Amino acid sequence: MKLKPKFIPHAFIAFSCLLLFACGSNDEKKASGNNGQQEVKDFKVLTLSPRKAKVNVDFPATIQGQQIIEIRPKIDGYIDAIYVQEGAQVKKGQLLFRLSNPQYEQEVITASASIKSAEADVDAAKMQIAKVKPLVEKEIVSKYELESAQYSLKAKEASLAQAKATLVNAQTNSGYTILRSPADGVIGTIPYKVGALINSSTVSPLTMLSNIANVYAYYSLNEKQLLQYFANTPGKTINEKVNNMQPASLLLADGTLYPEKGKVEMASGLISTETGTATFKAIYSNPSGIIRSGASATVRIPTTIDTSLIIPQSATYELQDKRLVYILGKDNKVSSIAIKATPSDNGKFFIVTGGLKAGETVVLEGLIGLGDNTQIIPKQANADSVYKDLN
Repeated sequence: MKLKPKFIPHAFIAFSCLLLFACGSNDEKKASGNNGQQEVKDFKVLTLSPRKAKVNVDFPATIQGQQIIEIRPKIDGYIDAIYVQEGAQVKKGQLLFRLSNPQYEQEVITASASIKSAEADVDAAKMQIAKVKPLVEKEIVSKYELESAQYSLKAKEASLAQAKATLVNAQTNSGYTILRSPADGVIGTIPYKVGALINSSTVSPLTMLSNIANVYAYYSLNEKQLLQYFANTPGKTINEKVNNMQPASLLLADGTLYPEKGKVEMASGLISTETGTATFKAIYSNPSGIIRSGASATVRIPTTIDTSLIIPQSATYELQDKRLVYILGKDNKVSSIAIKATPSDNGKFFIVTGGLKAGETVVLEGLIGLGDNTQIIPKQANADSVYKDLN
């Protein structure tokens, strides 16, 4: 039986689709290899073994100048003049403030007048002695008159000495109206203005003077960190270990590295029962004055670990705030695991602190195309070549 002409195009289209599908399936099989499996690729791997590494440990710190002085008045008075600006660098003896209190000026005037009066009384007493003495010698008057005149002179001289002491005290109080810098340093904020009434019991000082030729960066270690830190520091005693600590770096608030190195010292020999930490300080020279008292910074302490597992950063990747690596398992299949690690001193490696152990093999590179249970052809990398930039 002959097909009608109108059915021929439909049969031809169906046959063509079947032919294209068969060709596509064959192409996929060829691309996948035999049995439809993905191609197994070569990957560089490294079997981990303990190595020596330098590790940086960062601690938040607060900065204080080597000397912080409160500038306070010793007397009551009004601020008459301010000779410095906030944040100014000053020298020892430089004039800072002048106070006004007429009482002390009047006391100086009164004491000066008292001295003149006392000096006149002394002169009069001396004249009396000079008058009586020859009369006593001629036995015109008794010796009692001379002794009385001498005692009177001593009393007048005592009054003169007292008047002079009163003047010195008045001058001292008057001198307190002038406030000078007790040391070199930097002026802090000045909360009071000209005309303000202040006294020695005022809560806030006139200003704070900070000597920042050297600065101290204070930081704390908890008990566990302290034990670990001392365990990796040579020395038999605490003092020896502290003296053998490596110089500390300082990261400023903007993340820049301060060029000067600091010497580490213990600021407290006790572990605080309230915070459970011991306080240390790193001393830094500050010739330019760029570091100010009260600033925040980070103290970076280098330490050397003799037996640590180290992997290149290229052997890791991040996922959901976790750092992961691929390790080689049975049948050369890989699986991902999370690790704990800190960057090495040069930033090219990670020092593993958890998640891996010696003898395990990790994939070094090309992690983007990998997944769990992916089979690979492991190619063991040369360890010396991998770690050539470690230190």
